[in-house]
Amino acid sequence: MTRAIIPLFLILLLGLPRFGSAAEQREDYSPRPEEQQLPRSMHSKMKDRPRLSVGHRDADIIGTDNRALQAAVDYIAGLGGGVVEIGEGEFTMNDSLHLRSFITVRGKKDKTILRKATSASSALALDGDFGEEQITVVDPSGFNVGSGIAVWDSNSGGFHTTVARITGRTGNTFSIDKPLNADCMVQNKAKAATVFPVISGYEIEGARIENLTIDGNKGDNVHLNGCRGGGIFLYRGFGTIIENCRVRNYNGDGISFQQSNDVNVIGCISEDNASLGIHPGSGSQRATVRESIARRNGEDGLFLCWRVRHGLFENNLLEDNGRFGISIGHKDTDNLVRNNQVRANHQDGVFFRNETVGMAGHRNRLENNVIENNGVKNEAAGIRIRGQTKDLVFRNNTIRDTRPAGAQMQTVGIRIEEEAGTITLEGNTIAGKTLIEDRRKSK
Repeated sequence: MTRAIIPLFLILLLGLPRFGSAAEQREDYSPRPEEQQLPRSMHSKMKDRPRLSVGHRDADIIGTDNRALQAAVDYIAGLGGGVVEIGEGEFTMNDSLHLRSFITVRGKKDKTILRKATSASSALALDGDFGEEQITVVDPSGFNVGSGIAVWDSNSGGFHTTVARITGRTGNTFSIDKPLNADCMVQNKAKAATVFPVISGYEIEGARIENLTIDGNKGDNVHLNGCRGGGIFLYRGFGTIIENCRVRNYNGDGISFQQSNDVNVIGCISEDNASLGIHPGSGSQRATVRESIARRNGEDGLFLCWRVRHGLFENNLLEDNGRFGISIGHKDTDNLVRNNQVRANHQDGVFFRNETVGMAGHRNRLENNVIENNGVKNEAAGIRIRGQTKDLVFRNNTIRDTRPAGAQMQTVGIRIEEEAGTITLEGNTIAGKTLIEDRRKSK
């Protein structure tokens, strides 16, 4: 037999580890295939983002009022976004906490309380002219540089009310950081007051607030209308998420967002506020309000204002509000309202407002809702449809009054008024004195 002879140098060569070139041995920092730049930045998404804590103690910023909170938010905003964590305790709000884009403001649920300071108010001593950036008041006490302020008269409510900040003072005259939205005339009882949203967001995107309690201190503040204020208020606050927040005792709306698309209100409570509980409005489209509660508010629990379209309102409790549980009206079309409990509201449970055909709330769907025990002092309907509203769908809803016979005020299940258009009713369970009251001439 012939045995193979392997040279010694070949054995040694085969037994040695292989070494690549110097370039092959360097760590590979090149981008991975899935890495992409953010939509509006020249960098990819980062794992670690700026964070800052603020609180009464043991925090990066120590403070007990809006100035400390705002300092934290503005610092993080300067870094392009991140998280502000607010510790336990009560924070006095002499001005709004002004949200910034791509900022998350997070508190300790039920333990972080932002409380509206007592308001000062005074008649104007001089007319406030449209576009002017100063006002003169009769009584300047309680008006301080840095405070939030609202200015209006009997003809300048709604969006014509100006909400701003005081930036300077000379005697009874104060400069403000926004021009007046309207003429505010002494003869029309022009007035200024240190009222403002407790949290506000103007011209922002991608903000988020979580686990905060807003106390509006209703008894010590004058009223601010919901087009310009609320416990939480957004104006062009696109894509804002409001989650696990409680808004209470605000002298105005609880949560109001105007001209703000793609807002999500999730797991929130709006209670004991003077006006509306939750108020999406002024063209706010694709809103989601889910698993939230609106109760004991002075007006409607959920008020769809103007041009609220393609929204989703589900798994909410709307109870014991001073007017309607849900109100739908001006151009509020193509919304889905499902799996809600609408009960014990003082007037009709669900109310479609009186609008002409071009402006009515068409093509809304109400499915699997429980609408019960509405009407307190006067007779009410579970659902009332006014105006030239058409193409509504009511499917698998339970509409009833479970109170004792002598106390039942929801006497009509569904009331369809004279000018309403096509209505689809499928699989609803209705109990009451009158199940369906249809006043249309052609049915």
